Amino acid sequence: MELKSPTAKAMIVLACLVVILAGIKAASAIMVPFFLSVFIAIACSPVINWASRHNIPRWASVTLVILLILVFGFLLAGLVGQSLTDFKANLPEYRKQLDSEFSWIIDRLATFNIHINRELFTEHFDPGTAMSVATNFLTGMGGALSNLFLILLTVIFMLFEADSMPSRLHTALADPEMKMKHVDRFIKSVNSYLAIKTVVSLATGFIIGVWLWVLDVDHFLLWGVLAFLLNYIPNIGSIIAAIPAVLIALVQYGLPTSGLVALAFVAVNTVMGNIVEPRLMGRGMGLSTLVVFLSLVFWGWLLGSVGMLLSVPLTMVVKIALESREESQWLALLLSSNAERDAKRLE
Repeated sequence: MELKSPTAKAMIVLACLVVILAGIKAASAIMVPFFLSVFIAIACSPVINWASRHNIPRWASVTLVILLILVFGFLLAGLVGQSLTDFKANLPEYRKQLDSEFSWIIDRLATFNIHINRELFTEHFDPGTAMSVATNFLTGMGGALSNLFLILLTVIFMLFEADSMPSRLHTALADPEMKMKHVDRFIKSVNSYLAIKTVVSLATGFIIGVWLWVLDVDHFLLWGVLAFLLNYIPNIGSIIAAIPAVLIALVQYGLPTSGLVALAFVAVNTVMGNIVEPRLMGRGMGLSTLVVFLSLVFWGWLLGSVGMLLSVPLTMVVKIALESREESQWLALLLSSNAERDAKRLE
């Protein structure tokens, strides 16, 4: 039976969407490695394509890329693993010292006639918990990467199949030219986003790590790597990365040094996020700031730490899918950072 009522169609689409999301949530143990594999393969495809243009056999270029991923992964795990273990072992002591520091701050505020209820403060804000948020993120990432063998196998097969995929899509899709245009635009957007974000994140992590090393803050390497990883998370990633480093500096040296650490995070992320990254990325991914933040919350709830890292590319998939059908283009415009420009492009 054909449904003519727009309300009925909308309700059915919404019901189907709920079922799909529930399925993804239930199968997150499988979906998370799959999504990681897809985006790693997309990020690696420019290197493979460059090698093909220079008559390098695909098996050789794929092998080299996989070896580079393995070397980088093991180096990162080796550098961070010991620091993370030491930090977790020292966390109870850090909690005690933080409680003492915050008690001193509350007492100092009281001398300026600013009275804060100590019990109410500790009930609603536990600095030790705030410090462990970042390490919980790293633990979640480690859990996602525990399927490293499965992820690498999937990436290898995807890279080998990449050449034949366009012809298959042309054959399988009813409107191949239009669909392929959207697919090509998505891959180009994600490649550009991941490349620029990786360079900016590496620079951010390196500068933060060196600054913390100069200040002799404990586990400076861990906080540098954390700044690199969390820089992929839009809007709040840099804030989460700054919390443990600032609190550790507060425990070690007091307010002046923790202020210098906080100032470094603000300065680096202001320059990188507001000057360097927009200049390199141009119009970026075409998503509004509100949509980027909401997508971070949504994909983080659906897929955990990996969903937060991939929130922008995954939302771009949704946006491009909405643009591909005339009846859903208005939803794509709601996600856009420049609706007027996108409306003219879709006409």
